Amino acid sequence: MNKKCKIGFIGCGKMASAIIKGVISSGFLPACNIKGSEVNNEIAELAKQRLGIDVITDNKELAVCSDIIFIATKPNYAASVLEEIKGELNENKLIVSICAGVSTSKIEKVIGKQRVVRVMPNTPAMILEGMSGVCRGTYATEDDAQFVVELLSNIGKAIEVKEEQIDIVTAISGSGPAFFYKVIEDIARAGEKLGLDYEKSLMLAVQTANGSAKMVMQRGEVPVQTLVDNVATKGGCTFVGITVMNEENSEKLFYDVIEQTAKKANELGK
Repeated sequence: MNKKCKIGFIGCGKMASAIIKGVISSGFLPACNIKGSEVNNEIAELAKQRLGIDVITDNKELAVCSDIIFIATKPNYAASVLEEIKGELNENKLIVSICAGVSTSKIEKVIGKQRVVRVMPNTPAMILEGMSGVCRGTYATEDDAQFVVELLSNIGKAIEVKEEQIDIVTAISGSGPAFFYKVIEDIARAGEKLGLDYEKSLMLAVQTANGSAKMVMQRGEVPVQTLVDNVATKGGCTFVGITVMNEENSEKLFYDVIEQTAKKANELGK
């Protein structure tokens, strides 16, 4: 793949729109290299105005003129869309699916020996702070996966994993925003109950989470536990709070959250 390729999006919803905007705004690809497809003229016209790209209503035409075809429909529509376009595919075209729970084997079962890359993005992609997991199907190459990782890096960060690990990715980063929202809200509400105005308490929680995340990202070779220890000096107030977390077994709580979420993702994929 190269940066002169043509990319088509079947479905121009929120996640597809985030990817399109990130790719264009970063200069990774010009708008003229990207085309979308929507179900009817009215929705297509609205998407065209919103995204600044050509949006048509013919999935087959989109497949013909695209080197990379993103399947960005709701998961229950993926099979019918793939069935519709499979006659327009060839070995030079790459299918990229962002349909949750739809495995590469399910896609290959419909379209045959085709290069397929599966992506698990998340909603912070809408503000270009996304985290995406990428895995290859049977016929996709390492270059295919790396190109998709590079492309998705324009809406945040992306990593390649094995497909058997994608349910863990779903649990950590796909569902993870909701878990972090919950933690931030719980901390803010605790501050409110102790006598601080909720909006001020929320700002404290949000900015602290933001700053802490950035420090973890910039830690280099320093273990995360060292960052904890640097704040939670023995005998201090932070140490008391960490002790409460340890006594309540917060590690087990979050393990259970991720484990059960990954299990559900696996069940939905079947």
